[in-house]
Amino acid sequence: MSVTDNDEVSEVSGTVKWFDPVRGFGFVVVEGLGPDVLLHANVLRNFGQGSVADRSRISALVQKTDRGLQAVRVLSIDPPVTEGAAPISDLADTTPEDLAALPLLPARVKWFDRGKGFGFANLFGQSEDVFLHTEVLRHSGLAELEVGEAIALRVVQGRRGLMAAQIAPWDRAASAETPPKDEDQ
Repeated sequence: MSVTDNDEVSEVSGTVKWFDPVRGFGFVVVEGLGPDVLLHANVLRNFGQGSVADRSRISALVQKTDRGLQAVRVLSIDPPVTEGAAPISDLADTTPEDLAALPLLPARVKWFDRGKGFGFANLFGQSEDVFLHTEVLRHSGLAELEVGEAIALRVVQGRRGLMAAQIAPWDRAASAETPPKDEDQ
């Protein structure tokens, strides 16, 4: 695939090389395309995410600019491949089928410290905190969470209390859970 014209927008798929939410950008490697594709935080936010984990697979529309190739719209993001291993030992007995059967629950990030590798969220309508582990976050395709950010969680009972087994951006999870409208009614 080649992108030759500044007005031409092309669809590409690649792997997130790195993304730094503090700096507000990162790069995507697209095999056979040449230079890395710039992924700006605003483009990622328009997709409904504030961050993306390194090695995630991403499909995007890209455009050639004076500074090189740049993503102008994210189409899809798939978390990094983990060969089926649980992100942390507390989830080793949870099968992917069991995880998918859990409801996505609305929550807000209470705090999250990437350096410490964990944080907590509050489920709407419940007082008990839910533990958020950085490896579960990365396994879910995210790299960072902001205080007050709305998220969706699949929650399990861990050895020390409630913990997130999967984390998703709230707007994407809400739209995925909404059944399509029947036009005939």
